[in-house]
Amino acid sequence: MRKSVITLAVAVTVGLGTSLGGMPAKTEAASISKLKEEQNKIHEQRSDLNSDINQANDKITNLQDQQASVKSELKRLDLAISDAATKIDEQAAKIEETKAQIATLQEETKILKERIKKRNVLLKDRARSYQDTGGMVNYLDVLMGSTSFSDFIDRANAVATIMQADQDILKQHEADKNELEEKQTQVEKELASLKKMLADLETMNKQLTAQKAEKDKLLGSLESQEHEAHEGMLDLKEQEEILAAQEISIQKTIKLEQERQAKEAAAAAAAAAAKKKAAASSNSGSSSNSSSPSAAAPQVSSGSFTRPAPGVVTSGYGGRWGSFHWGVDIAQSGNNVPIVAAADGVVSVAHYSSSYGNVVYISHSINGQVYTTVYAHMSGYQVSPGQTVSKGQRIGTMGNTGDSHGQHLHFELYKGPWAYHSAINPIGIVPI
Repeated sequence: MRKSVITLAVAVTVGLGTSLGGMPAKTEAASISKLKEEQNKIHEQRSDLNSDINQANDKITNLQDQQASVKSELKRLDLAISDAATKIDEQAAKIEETKAQIATLQEETKILKERIKKRNVLLKDRARSYQDTGGMVNYLDVLMGSTSFSDFIDRANAVATIMQADQDILKQHEADKNELEEKQTQVEKELASLKKMLADLETMNKQLTAQKAEKDKLLGSLESQEHEAHEGMLDLKEQEEILAAQEISIQKTIKLEQERQAKEAAAAAAAAAAKKKAAASSNSGSSSNSSSPSAAAPQVSSGSFTRPAPGVVTSGYGGRWGSFHWGVDIAQSGNNVPIVAAADGVVSVAHYSSSYGNVVYISHSINGQVYTTVYAHMSGYQVSPGQTVSKGQRIGTMGNTGDSHGQHLHFELYKGPWAYHSAINPIGIVPI
């Protein structure tokens, strides 16, 4: 959890301070009014947070819907890529088969060409014979040269056979030429078609692969956005929980303040009545609220605030390491170094965060002014939300938890309720 988000949890609940004793009635009424104003502010903040939580839920749902759509598209692309790869393999196999057919056809073509060549020679010889002897006249000479009718019939049959053979040769010659041309044309077209189909499939496969890469990138972005949205949701829910605890705590503080004021009014009335009866002035004893912290704890000082921990200041309020340090660090070596409440108040938050580690938030009412203190990086705490604590009362032990470098206490002071980057310099207000 980011420190800025965790800090939002700082309580605005106002504790019952001993310094309120003896305040005028108007001031006491104003303090109650102030507490109720802070309670109303918290209620408004919770309402705003709930609205933000609803928006965050809608955003997460929308991101999840987008992811589901992208995953569905990725599935479709995977199937398409697989199908294209299968078809590419099939087309490649067909191309190899066609090439084999072409090789066979080339052998057949050689034979056909040889046949055509031989027929061309034969036909040329026949044509030359026709030219030299007068063609059909030669056939008539053959017929007229017969010695008998039977010889004439034999010669006529022979001439007819020869003429029919010539016609058959011409027909076969033409058929072979056509067959060769058709086969060549058919195979060339088929091969060209297969190659084009293969090229188209490979182009489509590249496009599908590129689309899948884009979808993978988009899915990664959506998952990252959802992760951030979930983190933001956790932050918002924690803030809302803390504000809810603060609202309960401030209601308790209002009740305690009302009871305190009623007791003071009753005591004042009793003192006035006793004064009328007695001639001598009444003796008033000063109230002592000293605590008995451990030996290592800092001595409780007079005034509204006391030092929260023993040790030396290792880092002050202000610029540090290129950023701004919104508190004061107090370090002390050794085990079981106590951390104490800087003033009377009410604990609103006591929990662990990834940035502040074990941290406690206490709200105070000092002469009608609301203050909030934060105690971070403790090894452990021994108070709980809603608990009333006294100035100097031990609330935990110095440690090195959360985003911390070495055992120390990170202490923050806010005048009024918490607001982001609004902590004030505690030096001069709290004895450090």
